[in-house]
Amino acid sequence: DRPVWHDLRAAWRAPRQTALPGDTQVTRFTRGKWLALLCLLPFALFFIVFQIAPLLWVVINSLQSDAGWGLDNFVRAFGSKFYRQAIQYSLEISFWSSLFGIIISVLGAYSLRKVDSRLRDFVNSFANMTSNFAGVPLAFAFIILLGFNGALTLILKQAGIIDDFNLYSKAGLIILYTYFQIPLGVLLLYPAFDAVREDWNESAALLGASSYQFWRYIGLPVLTPALLGTFVILLANAL
Repeated sequence: DRPVWHDLRAAWRAPRQTALPGDTQVTRFTRGKWLALLCLLPFALFFIVFQIAPLLWVVINSLQSDAGWGLDNFVRAFGSKFYRQAIQYSLEISFWSSLFGIIISVLGAYSLRKVDSRLRDFVNSFANMTSNFAGVPLAFAFIILLGFNGALTLILKQAGIIDDFNLYSKAGLIILYTYFQIPLGVLLLYPAFDAVREDWNESAALLGASSYQFWRYIGLPVLTPALLGTFVILLANAL
């Protein structure tokens, strides 16, 4: 005869089942899965109504014109010098603000790994707050600071640092967009540095590798997916 503990182990490993009327057996895993899908239903409806439906509406209406279905709207848009210039400026501002934003965000996220926990928590909270500070309040704040008669603009002019600055120029808009790219980049890149373990750096140093060699051959390859993903998100955020 088999020992009793064999039977106990087999009973423990067997899937737990709940008997229902009609001799139907449904595992608890299946019930939990359906419950999870039911809880996901409100989010799915919200996503469809506010994300998928507007996207489909834009796509369908872009293919409709007075002449019927076709690409007339796209031909008219890309054939117009005004629209091409607007698209070009939008792409340039988005690209440069995303590039400057991710460079500063990498330095900031790396520095947060080295500072005291209280300062790190404060900076994370501040970045979370400023990343949501956008729209009309942000534009009004920059107009007061860097407008034609802005406080900071007048101070820099009196100090002889700048002769003329236009917030509404391409350079001014890049500065404005970079402002709200940095907090978002820090929030996205800060967890990514957890993948770069400190003992890797110590092991590389024991083997004679410099700090540059460590980041060139170990650190940056590990962070590359996070850097590319963050850059794409910043680019989409600026567009």
